Amino acid sequence: MDSTTLCTPYELLGHDAGVAALVNRFYDLMDQEPAYAPLRQMHAADLAPMRDKLNDWLAGWLGGPQRYHDRPDAACIGSAHAPYAIDAAMRDQWLDCMFRALDGIDASAAAQARIRPPLAAMAEMLRNR
Repeated sequence: MDSTTLCTPYELLGHDAGVAALVNRFYDLMDQEPAYAPLRQMHAADLAPMRDKLNDWLAGWLGGPQRYHDRPDAACIGSAHAPYAIDAAMRDQWLDCMFRALDGIDASAAAQARIRPPLAAMAEMLRNR
């Protein structure tokens, strides 16, 4: 058994610092790359609150501290995304941006292998069109 199988994805990514790097790279790409303009348009002009929220949510989802659920603005992920038209193209755009962010922070092969499939499953679960 490989020692990385005993780690959570949160640990493989580098704990809070790794999650923060991923979230920041994700929103930087979304904000700067014209290819992600439709995805960017779904967000408020100021991305700082979403960076903070996704950071807390993603840390817990990856097996780290469960800070998100203590937030006054916490919501079920499905309910939070229900108002937005998420079709296959938007799902794919979000995944491409997140996967590029993973590549951009030089996430290890072990981290990538553990994180990519559940991210894809979650993105598909949020598709509502």
